[in-house]
Amino acid sequence: MYKIIEDEVLKKTAPAELRAEFVQHEFERLHSFSLLIFIVSIAMWLIFDLIVSLLGGQGFTWRSMLFVAFFSVLTMVLWFTRQARHFDVLAVLLVVGLTVGIRLIVSGLPPAVHSSWLVLAAAAMLYSFSVLPLSRRAFFIVQFLIWLLLNPFINTTTSLLELRGVLTACYSVFLCALTIYTFLKLREAKLYNYIMSRLLLDQAYNDTLTEIPNRRSFMTLAEKHLRAEPRVHDHYLLMIDIDNFKKVNDTYGHDIGDEVLKRIAADIKKVMQQFDYARLGGEEFAIYLAGVQREEVAALAGELCRVVREQPTRYPVTISIGVTRVEDDDSLTQALVKADAALYESKHTGKDRYTFHK
Repeated sequence: MYKIIEDEVLKKTAPAELRAEFVQHEFERLHSFSLLIFIVSIAMWLIFDLIVSLLGGQGFTWRSMLFVAFFSVLTMVLWFTRQARHFDVLAVLLVVGLTVGIRLIVSGLPPAVHSSWLVLAAAAMLYSFSVLPLSRRAFFIVQFLIWLLLNPFINTTTSLLELRGVLTACYSVFLCALTIYTFLKLREAKLYNYIMSRLLLDQAYNDTLTEIPNRRSFMTLAEKHLRAEPRVHDHYLLMIDIDNFKKVNDTYGHDIGDEVLKRIAADIKKVMQQFDYARLGGEEFAIYLAGVQREEVAALAGELCRVVREQPTRYPVTISIGVTRVEDDDSLTQALVKADAALYESKHTGKDRYTFHK
């Protein structure tokens, strides 16, 4: 079964919105790792600069201090950045700084080794940036900048017409192709794992028929509200039941019953969109209203009854609602029992109404 579902997912093309959500999720998950890569890359550049400067007799110049200041600013900005699109910009700026800095450092080495050090630096940077949570566009920009600024055939003694140049070119092409392939395949695997995770979570916490949260999701969120301290206003719990729903199923069939359930769920979502709601099972729904007053609860419950009653449809139904105030010492189970008792009262006093638990 898992293999069948996986194959169906892999056949579909992820929409742009989901891809953007995935990139943001990856960046949030790997924020600390990205910061570490930034710090390590800068540290390696600094060590390289110090070695060449000291052994080459150049000393630590003002240009080196300028680069260190620039890298420090980028790292500090990354520390506070929480948007993936901002991270793409920071990564590109870091690549520009590192590549220009490496070019200047390499110029202090003997000309015969320039191309070797440029390829080595390009390899290290390509590997480092291929594991970062970059967007595809940002990664290809990084690739272009690295090979543009660290090209082993520009301002070096290496020529494509000699054996050394041919070997360098072959290795560079291989390195470029390998990092691109690795980045794209790794990104694809992560994307489909993310899609599968989303799918499994949706199935675990959303009701498939009505496309609203299910009982498990509601219980989790309601428990969170119960533990929240301090409470600014009262908390209320609503239990909702569709009146004469069994008659709808028996008269029109279960397909029509499903349509009614979906319509009621849509009405609840419309009226109670700022609160937590769910389908508990069958024709029962629940709503948790945190930080509200009794008058507001009454107005919302009355509005929901009206919207359902006046919905233009071939299969009109009404709902009954039970309302209870969630006391400070109530457990969720106790609150549900009280709301269910109030719902029972609504059912037996005429239906199509709401009743507060006494």
